[in-house]
Amino acid sequence: MTPAPVPLSGPRFQTEPAELYREMRRDHGSVASVVLDGNIPAWLVLGYRELHQVTGDPVLFSRDSDLWNQWDRIPDDWPLLPMIGRKQPSILYTVGDRHRERAAMISEALEAVDPFELRSHAERFADELIDAACAKGEIDLVGDYAALLPVRVLATLYGFSEEQGPGLVTALNDMINGRAGALAGQQHLAGSMARLLAERKADPANDVVSRMLADTSGFTDEEIIQDLMVMMAAGHQPTADWIGNSLRLMLTDDRFAASLFGGRNSVAEAMNEVLWEDTPTQNVAGRWASRDTQLGGHRVRAGDLLLLGLQGANSDPQVRTDGSALTGGNNAHFSFGHGEHRCPFPAQEVAEVIARTGIEVVLDRLPDIDLAVPAASLTRRPSPWLRGLTELPVRFTPVPAL
Repeated sequence: MTPAPVPLSGPRFQTEPAELYREMRRDHGSVASVVLDGNIPAWLVLGYRELHQVTGDPVLFSRDSDLWNQWDRIPDDWPLLPMIGRKQPSILYTVGDRHRERAAMISEALEAVDPFELRSHAERFADELIDAACAKGEIDLVGDYAALLPVRVLATLYGFSEEQGPGLVTALNDMINGRAGALAGQQHLAGSMARLLAERKADPANDVVSRMLADTSGFTDEEIIQDLMVMMAAGHQPTADWIGNSLRLMLTDDRFAASLFGGRNSVAEAMNEVLWEDTPTQNVAGRWASRDTQLGGHRVRAGDLLLLGLQGANSDPQVRTDGSALTGGNNAHFSFGHGEHRCPFPAQEVAEVIARTGIEVVLDRLPDIDLAVPAASLTRRPSPWLRGLTELPVRFTPVPAL
């Protein structure tokens, strides 16, 4: 008897995704049949080996969303359109040589970011956020800290004014959560990027946007705007969740108790452990089969959508035979993707500097932090795509602002 498709929504992605992935693997194998909003069918690739196969073969498993065999069923107001777009002129849906040229443009623009300047920006904004709460003896390390930090740093690197940061945070969160407000959030972000592009065309500066505009590969304004939106979305929320999930691990797991008392190596270990066990980017849309094929014992038809189950693959028992053991420095996880569409290395480095700086500032400034609520009461956002806490309230001995 064929198991019923699993809805890719609902509270279990909040409360017990690890158990849900185990059940899906038990019932469906390494590739699970799922349904999206509106009863739209797709495949969720949960096996480590199968995900490596899909992400490593960009011809058979294409990034070209025009191949999708479900477009005639997708309404104009479908809430997942910001996540699974059609004819989006961004790097996400570009293939072949043009994709490699765009990836090079983005990598070069980010590679030119001075690492000392990047850390300085991250420390300054992190200190400002801690200053706002340090005299109170309590802070929500998600809502009042992690959710505000990456976008402020990225906005500065790109060329935005500091006043534009809060609006960008709201728009990004609405867009990524894929529910009410998703399309409005996407429009706000696109408008902000278009205005910034016009400003930098008239008045170039030493920032990421100006460097992208100076590239000679002949990309249109619309293509650059779309790429900037992708970079901002991919750089902000997953990094914010990386900070929040790492701090949660340090505060709740005895293995990382030393992290709270100046153990800098433990910070790096905790951050790497999160990328294996509690990765911010759980599932990614996606790839489209360019012809009929077999994957994980299932018949995949031409035009079928395959979702990349990054967390499912990271926890595949064939590669993590002892899930309780620390991963140490092993970074063979899928949290940054794989293949030619993986997150560019300079973008990974920017995210890691922001996340690590954000965590270290908390530990330096608030040395006796402790959870203000029972660990079991911490809740996650209702998203199958990104996994992050709704809040992380802590208490500490009040300290003076810098």
